[in-house]
Amino acid sequence: MRLALAQVVSESDPTANLAIIEDYAGRAAADGAEVVVFPEAMMRAFGNTLADIAEPLDGPWASAVRAIAGRLGITIIAGMFTPGTDGRVLNTLLVAGPGGIDSYNKIHLFDAFGFAESDSVDAGDRVVTLPLAGSTVGLATCYDIRFPALFLANAAAGAMVNIVCASWGAGSGKAEQWELLARARAVDTTTFVVAVGQANPLSKGIEPVGTAPTGIGHSMVVSPLGVILHQLGDAEELLVFDLDTDEVDVARRALPVLANRRTDLE
Repeated sequence: MRLALAQVVSESDPTANLAIIEDYAGRAAADGAEVVVFPEAMMRAFGNTLADIAEPLDGPWASAVRAIAGRLGITIIAGMFTPGTDGRVLNTLLVAGPGGIDSYNKIHLFDAFGFAESDSVDAGDRVVTLPLAGSTVGLATCYDIRFPALFLANAAAGAMVNIVCASWGAGSGKAEQWELLARARAVDTTTFVVAVGQANPLSKGIEPVGTAPTGIGHSMVVSPLGVILHQLGDAEELLVFDLDTDEVDVARRALPVLANRRTDLE
């Protein structure tokens, strides 16, 4: 698999964010990437209202992303917001490619460190894995990375790569936790973990909004045995890289944690 990781800062304007997606996806496609992964909240950055811009997967924003993917011949994964219940939204990962559209709704809502995502967001309830670039990929969003059961469910469904799109909140020790959790989830499941976060707004001279989790960067690619293969800093950057998914089989022969797991204790 040849993937691209687009660590960017999204804005409040969904149209401006489409331009960011088109720019980075175009550069990724030019470098031969089959898939380009953007962070959570690409439709609109956290710290802004969400219900007024939420739209279904066949709405104009998602359709524009699909059109970009079609023109470039690449699959785009990016965070957006779809309508929930009673004026709330779903925190949705859009997967748009030449073959159509799929999606994942964030299951674990970020009610921590002084922020309450559940005040305005409905939780998803469905594990999502899908075939992508000749492999099987599992999806997760930000706070989900703290919950091993989701990643184990993805692996049980055949995932060899877990993709995590995030807008990680800043704070003391948060960057260290982000790295620790990405490496732990890789070793828990002997999968690659591709963890893509919003870049730090301060790196662009943009002040964060209140307690909203607006990103710290430090996106990374972790091997099935927990080795960090690539890691970015806090500024905007595009990384194109190759994953040899045969390494998952090698790791699982050496460390058969999925086969040895006791499910009767759960």
